Amino acid sequence: MTQYLLSVWHSDRNPIPDDPETMQKAFKQVDAFNAELQASGAWVFAGGLHEPSTATVVRDDDGETIITNGPFAETKKQLGGFWIIEVADLDAALAWAAKGSAACMGPVEVRPFQGEPES
Repeated sequence: MTQYLLSVWHSDRNPIPDDPETMQKAFKQVDAFNAELQASGAWVFAGGLHEPSTATVVRDDDGETIITNGPFAETKKQLGGFWIIEVADLDAALAWAAKGSAACMGPVEVRPFQGEPES
């Protein structure tokens, strides 16, 4: 079994929905997807993230800790949430990502963890 990160991305082309009705639809769909993942045994962990403006970056600079408010990357694309799943191979991870993408109504990137065999 291999663990994969399924990450949800937001961008100008795929913004976070700003109307309550669409947000509630996404929440309901993601809840159903999460339940399916858990029932299948593929679920390891998942979480949604607050907006990038809430981030804090901590960096070591020759023994001095530097703390900066805001996201590390100044980019139009931002990580919105993720699932960590454990499945037999990449094909299984891609199938789950397709369901996750439909649930959250946005793109989902699939990446294996280091040290895991790539299938």
